Amino acid sequence: MTRHIRLAALLCALMLAALLVNATRLQVFEASAYDENPANRRPAIARYGQPRGDILVGGEPITGSKDTGEQLRYERTYKEGPLYAPVTGFASQVYGTTLLEHTEDGVLSGADPMLSPFPLWNEFTRARNPGGDVVTTLHRGAQEAAYEGLGGRKGAVAAIEPSTGRILALVSTPSYNPEALSGNGPTVSRSWIGLNEDPDKPMLNRAVRQTYPPGSTFKVVTAAAALDAGVVVDVDKPTDSPDPYLLPGTSTSLINEARGCADASMRAAFTWSCNTVFAKLGVAVGVPQLAATARAFGFNDAGVRIPFSVAPSTFDTTVDKAQLALSAIGQYNTRATPLQMAMVAAAVANGGQVREPYLVERTTRRGGATLATAGSRPVRRAMHPATAVRLRELMTDVVRDGTGTKAAIPGAVVGGKTGTAQHGIGNSGTPYAWFVSWAQGERHVEPKVAVAVVVEDAEADRGEISGGGDAAPIARAVMEAVLKSSVGR
Repeated sequence: MTRHIRLAALLCALMLAALLVNATRLQVFEASAYDENPANRRPAIARYGQPRGDILVGGEPITGSKDTGEQLRYERTYKEGPLYAPVTGFASQVYGTTLLEHTEDGVLSGADPMLSPFPLWNEFTRARNPGGDVVTTLHRGAQEAAYEGLGGRKGAVAAIEPSTGRILALVSTPSYNPEALSGNGPTVSRSWIGLNEDPDKPMLNRAVRQTYPPGSTFKVVTAAAALDAGVVVDVDKPTDSPDPYLLPGTSTSLINEARGCADASMRAAFTWSCNTVFAKLGVAVGVPQLAATARAFGFNDAGVRIPFSVAPSTFDTTVDKAQLALSAIGQYNTRATPLQMAMVAAAVANGGQVREPYLVERTTRRGGATLATAGSRPVRRAMHPATAVRLRELMTDVVRDGTGTKAAIPGAVVGGKTGTAQHGIGNSGTPYAWFVSWAQGERHVEPKVAVAVVVEDAEADRGEISGGGDAAPIARAVMEAVLKSSVGR
């Protein structure tokens, strides 16, 4: 009898050992495979079983979570969704996450190990911490001014604080409400199809994911290259530029919209946006120098993240002289995002230095304790400080006496540059209206904001479309909002 008891005990011990080995295999070595199996709904149930952390603007949440009482319990909600969609993106139970909702998902969903004081214990128990919050750099007034200024027209606005790189506004229109994609019902699928089939592409973030020919706003870069290279020493000296200008090696003549551009000085050519002068200057500077200056401003950099990725702005380095002439006035293959052109204006305002732009000030636990901060941002020199001083003078002339007078703000120093960019086959498309600028209040010791505006479908006859008429008033409203709130800072 004792022998049978021993055998039974041994069998039970072997079965227990096998059970433990199998449990270890499943829970340790094969756990990730089961977690990632589409048929396993437990991760999704856990993910949506608690409220998601919030994205904050000016200390106030612009997101929320709604208790649906369903198996996937909490759905994402958005306050003023279309206004902030180019920043938040969406968090959908069906289609995943985009933009800040994606790059900061670990913090917002509670999955980031930094949210737990005992990460190893959480790994063992597979518990999920409460979602943390993401504090943005956005300025609510600037964001609202940009959105209202565009008024639903296709276009985008980017605004930066020059001395730090903090992004103050990031707007793209037409926009959409991300909340329409939050849940998992049939209306979500219909919204997804409708948004993707909309010819106006409301989910396209034109501020950072769309590049445009920058037109005459690129003359800021060309002027910086010419001054740094010594091609222009005196901005008031005649430039020996013909009008029209025959593109080198071709029979094509480049003309101007403005009058009096023949042999104009750099100051006059910049103020009135003479294409012939800057095309000729671009050829005189040459591809290596102009490309190096563009690169210093941020062009041809595919690694920009704010923290989500930004489409690279490009300057073609394989051009001949005729193509270089067109590239120097922001045409041919030159392409830029609004964020990139805001960086160009910010570099002028910041004494020639470029601060890398960023959108997240810090991340916090649910109770407000800081997890991580943005920290100091890398700095690079786009031009000599003396060149930046001259360009600030030229940009100020544009607003005071030239094509950008609609950007003027009483009591403030404002610099700007207009642009009207041709595009389409044979330049048949409606021109894009551009304006880049910076502003310094009378009580400020340095410029507080740099802005870039592009309007794709300006409401004017083709011959009347201009950066000064369509885009400058939007930039002025954004700059006014920032200056008004930063008095005394």
